Amino acid sequence: MLTDFFSILLKENDMEAWRRILADSIVKPKDLAARLGVDAKEIEAIVGDYPMRITPTVMATIKEKGDAIWKQVVPDIAEMEDFEAEDDPLEEDLMSPVPHLVHRYPDRVLLMVTNQCPIYCRFCTRKRLVGKPGFLKKGELDQAIAYLREHTEVRDVILSGGDPLLLPDHLLERILKALRTIPHLELIRLGSRVPGTLPERITPELCAIVKKYHPVYMNLHFNHPDELTPEVKAACGMLADAGVPLGAQTVLLKGVNDDPDIMRRLMHQLLLARIKPYYLYQADLTKGTNHFRTTVETGLNIIKSLQGHTSGMAVPHFVIDAPGGGGKIPLLPGDYMVHMDAAGVLLKNYENKAFHYPQPQQSSARELPMVSAAPALGSCSNGEHDDL
Repeated sequence: MLTDFFSILLKENDMEAWRRILADSIVKPKDLAARLGVDAKEIEAIVGDYPMRITPTVMATIKEKGDAIWKQVVPDIAEMEDFEAEDDPLEEDLMSPVPHLVHRYPDRVLLMVTNQCPIYCRFCTRKRLVGKPGFLKKGELDQAIAYLREHTEVRDVILSGGDPLLLPDHLLERILKALRTIPHLELIRLGSRVPGTLPERITPELCAIVKKYHPVYMNLHFNHPDELTPEVKAACGMLADAGVPLGAQTVLLKGVNDDPDIMRRLMHQLLLARIKPYYLYQADLTKGTNHFRTTVETGLNIIKSLQGHTSGMAVPHFVIDAPGGGGKIPLLPGDYMVHMDAAGVLLKNYENKAFHYPQPQQSSARELPMVSAAPALGSCSNGEHDDL
């Protein structure tokens, strides 16, 4: 499967450095065993179902067996011991009116343009698809474009997969150009892990293409501060300099980033790289990934550790992508709003202090701004409690 993909890339005369580097990725169990001392036979039993690819950039960031980067990319036999979860827990296939297009939300769609990724994350929601050969074919692109033309409510398309930045420049531009012929389509977004795992792919030529089709946004994927190497930050900087607003999506992963200090460091490093933390995802219920799941309380506690204690820009939205195709549901720690009635709202801040905010009243008198907190949790009268 991977050989077919590389043959498409390597046949082109203008072979670029990033393609050669991608071709040097570890995809065979025996090569991984030679580098990391793992059991090649055990890895072989996994990659038949769930392929492996580890780029040189990612391999260089692995410091020791079982560390945060290792867990994300090195196959684990636990993937084969997960029998209860679904292959498609978000029911994307049921929301696909034409091939490769998912229309779950009213005004935006997901267009999966390839099944290839620079690395194969062991926790991937689309383990059922990634690693298979092929791009979005021209006939399939035509179907997607026709669907979008007919559905004038769609104003936003997200290119995903797989990873759209693994497409050769001319194929990526073909898709961007086709999308920009649709008058009501306002935004184009790309979901990518390429800048963090194959930074060599971010070239002046790629940036020049993207600039032609603005507004183009990119949602990048980072899970641990060690991923933000100088080379990765430089690649992200090139995209930012090309006018691409960058956001980060992070998955909450057991043994990787389920720690408030690690998450805070990650969010700070993202902002230094000009990337706005966007979503923190509770891990999906995807077959082969259950060993990565944490409790929901873990995520809520992490958000609570960030809120108020660091820049608001550093606090992502914590969401669960609801099983059965329910979409993203945002979560906040439940104790921020203590009580609400017609008179006002009793709130707690990050310091655990309570405050009263009055509701607007049917009166011509000017309302006073909110003052301090209330004396009792069940009441919205004024006062302050430091011990809540």
